[in-house]
Amino acid sequence: MTPGARISAAIEVVAEIEARKRPAADALKDWGLSHRFAGSTDRAAIASLVFDAQRKRASSAFMMGDETPRASVLGALRQLRNMSAGALAALCSGEGHAPPPLNEGEAERLSAGDLTGAPSFVAGDFPAWLEPSLAAVFGPAVVAEMSALATRAPVDLRVNTLKTTREKVLASLAYLRAAPTPYSPLGLRLPLAPNGRGPALAAEPAYIKGLAEIQDEGSQLAAILALAKPGNQVLDLCAGAGGKTLALAASMQNKGQIHATDRDGVRLTRSIARLERAGVRNVQLHAPRGKNNVLAGLEGRCDLVFVDAPCTGTGTWRRSPDAKWRVRPGALSIHIAEQDQTLEEAARFVKPGGRMLYATCSVLREENEDRLAAFLGSRADYKCLPALELAEMARIPGLGPFASRFGFGLRLTPLTSGTDGFFIAMLMRG
Repeated sequence: MTPGARISAAIEVVAEIEARKRPAADALKDWGLSHRFAGSTDRAAIASLVFDAQRKRASSAFMMGDETPRASVLGALRQLRNMSAGALAALCSGEGHAPPPLNEGEAERLSAGDLTGAPSFVAGDFPAWLEPSLAAVFGPAVVAEMSALATRAPVDLRVNTLKTTREKVLASLAYLRAAPTPYSPLGLRLPLAPNGRGPALAAEPAYIKGLAEIQDEGSQLAAILALAKPGNQVLDLCAGAGGKTLALAASMQNKGQIHATDRDGVRLTRSIARLERAGVRNVQLHAPRGKNNVLAGLEGRCDLVFVDAPCTGTGTWRRSPDAKWRVRPGALSIHIAEQDQTLEEAARFVKPGGRMLYATCSVLREENEDRLAAFLGSRADYKCLPALELAEMARIPGLGPFASRFGFGLRLTPLTSGTDGFFIAMLMRG
């Protein structure tokens, strides 16, 4: 496919996403199935264009003076790839499968359009209804913080210390320009290509052999800050596909026991192959079975309960930029209720003297500090460990500056720490 044809395809996919409110990944998959002539390189390039259009949807509409899928894609090319009006005009030739030529207004907007006078939710590319919540957290930095969440995320890897060392994996991936992550002692960061594509890790020996797993540095830090020790009894209450379960197992050196469960049993079973590849042997999976209590016998026995709570996912918008336009105001209240319920459920399993790590991939105070304040207000037997003390106990004192100014935990964001948006706090049971 020509570059112009890829732009046309991206416009087609964006139109499908907006018309049917579909996840971008689903729309891209269906497009690929119905256009089998497109090779893997073409599909990857189209996906990159589509995700860039979602990252900059609001600002592109403002800059272009138009909310069409075409305006979204052209605006994103101008903003994220710094393509000039002349370069875009050459690609939009109308020949073959290329988009129709630029009209006079488009050419002018691409040459001189900017975001002067744009409201915060447009300049920062986030849903307007979330502006009060985000402004309450970030204040005058809200546009800068949200703009950072509208950029592309690098590829982060966590080295599996059950099998190797960071130095060895770093050497094997040197040709990909791998570098140590700033805070996680187990992390490596791989830069993206100019078109936004990451390296093809599925073919890398380090990945195939389970020497490294794809995991954002913020997620790695949450697992490290859990302070899981060899011999502990650990409950991973919202384990998902097992990313943090793998990290906890490595911290425990395969000693002790991890009980991993999740409401989504199908998602949980996806961790089986990952556990085998990583050489993890101390994990039991507890898939939900109707009304049966699959965690019977664990109440009051766990040294650590890891709670990666369900949330709006606002901190993951670099990786799932289309998700921010699908989240609705009612979703926040639903997640708040789920978080309160999950905290109460988790507390049942913590033994006296044990601990609970609460983490979300959200930047909203309502889902983080406010939830802990509500929980601690009704549980005199729990206290929150000061963020600076937690960072020192984990031997990562560099996390100190990220202590939340709202009283509990650590706050990580792309702008401040270079990670996804994360909140991490440790609760201790007396």
